[in-house]
Amino acid sequence: MGEPTGKVKRLPRAVYERELARLQAELVKLQEWVRAEGARVAVVFEGRDAAGKGGTIKRVTEHLNPRVARIAALPAPTDRERTQWYFQRYVEHLPAAGEIVLFDRSWYNRAGVEHVMGFCTEQEYRRFLRQCPVFERLLVEDGLLLRKYWFSVSGAEQERRFRARLDDPIRRWKLSPMDLESMTRWEDYSRAKDDMFLHTDVPEAPWYVVESEDKRRARINMIAHLLSTVPYHEVEPPPLRLPPRPVPKDYARPPRDARTYVPDRAADLAP
Repeated sequence: MGEPTGKVKRLPRAVYERELARLQAELVKLQEWVRAEGARVAVVFEGRDAAGKGGTIKRVTEHLNPRVARIAALPAPTDRERTQWYFQRYVEHLPAAGEIVLFDRSWYNRAGVEHVMGFCTEQEYRRFLRQCPVFERLLVEDGLLLRKYWFSVSGAEQERRFRARLDDPIRRWKLSPMDLESMTRWEDYSRAKDDMFLHTDVPEAPWYVVESEDKRRARINMIAHLLSTVPYHEVEPPPLRLPPRPVPKDYARPPRDARTYVPDRAADLAP
């Protein structure tokens, strides 16, 4: 599968923000349907470094209940986890009834960085490619709604984003030596991705490619697609009514000087 080429026109901010707000309102409806129906939703985000996965996840979860929708971003495996069945530590993070889990990278680490960087053996890699479709078919057969998204970005755009992060103290933490090495191993990662798709793009759990040259378009397209693939409907919320405030009785608030207050830094910003 080729990478995007050519300059993509950026979606205007006003159009983007209007449509994002509409889609986020639909995501709240999806959340309430998941909770009411006891559905289980797992969404896998994969792709090149700096392809826009994290920003999209942030927009998906921005207005959702963290008790319903959570992010699974697993660190490197511990010594004990390395002796387990490879999928074991990911199973622990799969959703229960009424939950949505967004995997910020997933079990596909083995097909990508672990394989390319030599963190697993060839035997372990080949075993993963055989077992992964079976694993995902079992999940889907058990009723899990599994969606897999690959964020695709060109080498030139990835480099531009890396350089922007280098010069931005707020985003500098997003860069690691492993990220930078991925630039020099571009073709190795491309071959690994093609091999991964060949083995794991199965009818029960297909891959969906998100063109991510323009992050705004990628976020809108991914969220809209996710919503279109889940048979959710609006769940009528239970009626709520604010009770009247009780009449104060014998409570007296302590004097202000009895507490330590945060300084009013905002007052210094006033014109």
